[in-house]
Amino acid sequence: MIEDLKGDESWRMFRIISEFTEGFEKLANIRYAVSVFGSARLKSGTQYYNAAQTIAELLAKNGYSIITGGGPGIMEAANKGAFLRDAPSIGLNIELPHEQKPNPYQNLDMEFRYFFVRKVMFIKYSMGYVCLPGGFGTLDELFEALTLMQTHKTPPMPLILFGSGYWSGLMAWIKDTMLSNNLIEKDELELISITDDPLEVVAVMNRHRDRNQRQNSIPTPTGRADGNKPTDSVA
Repeated sequence: MIEDLKGDESWRMFRIISEFTEGFEKLANIRYAVSVFGSARLKSGTQYYNAAQTIAELLAKNGYSIITGGGPGIMEAANKGAFLRDAPSIGLNIELPHEQKPNPYQNLDMEFRYFFVRKVMFIKYSMGYVCLPGGFGTLDELFEALTLMQTHKTPPMPLILFGSGYWSGLMAWIKDTMLSNNLIEKDELELISITDDPLEVVAVMNRHRDRNQRQNSIPTPTGRADGNKPTDSVA
């Protein structure tokens, strides 16, 4: 029995390695990608579904790739927006017992078994995040990104909460409870912005991209310019 368990753990390790390897290989050439998070339960025609599609279309027109979790709802809307604009539309699908059914608007799709591997791909290949209304999964992705920036495991990058009516209660609790108890620093709140305007999402991302391009084009001490590469992220 013990030997069987050890064997299962060994095979699990190989599956994990294979997911990391496939992700790194397939996403290696992705540039200037924005990850869009949000609920699988918000259907076509709803306010935030339409907003997610509009945001993705605007970002695609400005040269961005779109990364989502590959499922229905907000994920489908964002993939659809990119797909309709002939931009890279990437879906990082996850095996779940319910809800997660791959949407048809992905021109680069992957299937993950492990949430933590999938989250590495979101973080590593994104230069910004847009969070629309969602549940536990969306909050998990939101706070994962925040934690990595707070602890300097990744460079600061835009993290935009879209839908002030939905997110204002969470932000009030963060300020009134977490900050007032000195559990976070005041300047860490600057990592988060809230908007209801899709054009503002694009403007924030463009400012961040332009700043990165200026910084990365500065010659190094050896005289080599790094070019217009996106912000490095967690490995």
